[in-house]
Amino acid sequence: MPTPSQSNPSLPRGPLIVRLCNMVGDVVLGLPALQLLQSHGYEPHLYGKGWAKALLGAHGWPITSRAGKLGERVAQLRELKQQCLSVDPGFGDRVNTLLMPNSFSSAFEPRWAGLKPAGFVRDGRRLLLSQAWHAAHPSPPAHALEGFWELACKLTGTASPPPDRIDLQVAPAAQQAADALMAAHGIQPGFVCIVPYAAGDVDGQDKRWPEFAHLTAQLAARHDRQIVTCPGPGEEAIARDEHPAAICLPGVKLDVYLGLLKRASLVISNDTGPAHMAAAVGTPVLSVLGPTKPEQWRPWGPQNRIAQGPNRQWPTMDDVMQKVDAA
Repeated sequence: MPTPSQSNPSLPRGPLIVRLCNMVGDVVLGLPALQLLQSHGYEPHLYGKGWAKALLGAHGWPITSRAGKLGERVAQLRELKQQCLSVDPGFGDRVNTLLMPNSFSSAFEPRWAGLKPAGFVRDGRRLLLSQAWHAAHPSPPAHALEGFWELACKLTGTASPPPDRIDLQVAPAAQQAADALMAAHGIQPGFVCIVPYAAGDVDGQDKRWPEFAHLTAQLAARHDRQIVTCPGPGEEAIARDEHPAAICLPGVKLDVYLGLLKRASLVISNDTGPAHMAAAVGTPVLSVLGPTKPEQWRPWGPQNRIAQGPNRQWPTMDDVMQKVDAA
């Protein structure tokens, strides 16, 4: 990755408000872009969902949690603007906000707050952007990470390829909490973590592999590795009813979840945020996909594998088990 000394000296540097995306996986995939910005002298001030502090807190960037109401969000952004102006008097004279999402609202809010946002020309927001770019890949098959990386490259004036891995740090206190949780439940490092959950759909099709419960049963019958699952809110019943052989750890905080994923030998997951989290801390991921486009949303990194049938259909059980054995 380029170092600060390699940055373009003609570009202004200093505080930069970065509007994060709203989904965990997207924020993880945007991490290399944030690191590129920092390496070129920018000081990212992140603005996003409340869980972003747990997800990215180990990297040391200031993070403001977005309020629920529009007026409150605009007030927050105005306050951020004043904070940045206090350390950089030229903050208001340049592009000072980078938009990771492509939505209209992500541009409208900072513009209303008196900021100067930059981002891709999408969703009818061209006139709201102080700096508007047309993406090199305006639609798939570009990977989402490449889109975020391109944003950072355009702002920094660079044209380097993205890293082949994501370097998501785990806070020492969070890792200690994860290790303590494992000890309390008799879990040894090297377990398999299953993520049979997934919110939303792709073109009206469920992102949850319908054979996941059978896979868990087959893995449990081998008695070679412990199976762990960390259901989120509303997912406990799925874990209890469909995956009784797995050690269930509900309600785990996101930073502690990162520490658990780091201790796993393999994560088997649907298309969902924890798959990207696991890949970003260096744990091999087997991503079981159906309607998802892997060229756009696969977990990033050479250690990861995909199980998917032809024409974006679900894979067979045999195919998944073969990839588990090869992992």
